[in-house]
Amino acid sequence: MAAEKKATSAVALEVGEYLVIVDWFVVVSAPSRRQVRTLVEEVEKTLARLGVVVLGREGLDAAEWVLLDCGEVVVHVMTDECRDFYALERLWAGVPSQDLMSAVPASSGPVRGTGLPEEGLSRGGAQVVATEAD
Repeated sequence: MAAEKKATSAVALEVGEYLVIVDWFVVVSAPSRRQVRTLVEEVEKTLARLGVVVLGREGLDAAEWVLLDCGEVVVHVMTDECRDFYALERLWAGVPSQDLMSAVPASSGPVRGTGLPEEGLSRGGAQVVATEAD
């Protein structure tokens, strides 16, 4: 999904050891605000199809940094410029991460086009794997 919608980068950061309210940050970026809005729309559609409820959304009006609160996972969709400035990966450099752009081809995986790795996102023996909602 991310690559198809012109995302330039997508990474999952396992922050749960340091934050009690969230397990994962998913950070996705795109070159323009327009593409950020498109990515947010696609992420929300995919999450809805998976039965994941977005608890909150912030920043869509400016579309420089949009935050989607999905409970244990927080999705950050940012312009490349904003991502470079705030450097979340550098801030969280000590946590395990997974590159979602190279993890799975856009046409394969447990949910076609989501960018989630075939094995899912794992934490402390628990596994988060996306599957299509029936």
